[in-house]
Amino acid sequence: MGETKLQKNIFTLMMCFGMVFGMTLYNIILHNGFSAGVFTLMFKEIWLVFIIAFLLDFFVVGPIAKKQVFRIVKPDTNKIKIILCLASTMVVSMVLLMSVFGSVLMEGFTLNALKIYPETVLLNFVAALPLNLLIVSPVVRTLFVKIFPPEVANS
Repeated sequence: MGETKLQKNIFTLMMCFGMVFGMTLYNIILHNGFSAGVFTLMFKEIWLVFIIAFLLDFFVVGPIAKKQVFRIVKPDTNKIKIILCLASTMVVSMVLLMSVFGSVLMEGFTLNALKIYPETVLLNFVAALPLNLLIVSPVVRTLFVKIFPPEVANS
């Protein structure tokens, strides 16, 4: 989304932050339960997670996902189909990569990190896809359009 490179980068930052915020909160509650310290712990962890997720999204996953989706879906296809295909591709790719980070963060560079990776992927995927499609994407798109209203062509 966005017309200029700056707008596209801002949209990416907004989507990435929304997903990292939601998934960090989800994972902390999943592993530690809900308590008064959840938000304190989240604000300690979110920055490193956000930096890693943004770099992966911006330099690896985003460019590859766009190429793959537009090999399958024509650019003149219904905008909703393109959004759903891109979002789904991004979620699957980011879950696979960020689950490596999460597994290593929890267990260190050990065989146990490898053992918990499949469960981590599954637990993250079941939260990330609906979070992206039902909450983060609609909220970010609404905010983005308010910040950068589309230019109306003069008739």
